[in-house]
Amino acid sequence: MKIEILIIIIAVVWTLPWKGFALWKSARRGDSAWFIILLFINTVAILEILYIFIFSERKVTSRTKLK
Repeated sequence: MKIEILIIIIAVVWTLPWKGFALWKSARRGDSAWFIILLFINTVAILEILYIFIFSERKVTSRTKLK
């Protein structure tokens, strides 16, 4: 029984900072759909990490002046 409790504690300690940062970032960007998804779906931080590093990156468009 102690190993199960240890696994749960490790999962919570791992997930909480990622979830908090992903929720903060989605709220700052106004991504309400992502905020709701991240709030209610627990994926042991996999979805949160994907959002932080992939889905929340702003796409940079290059503008070139035509002469």
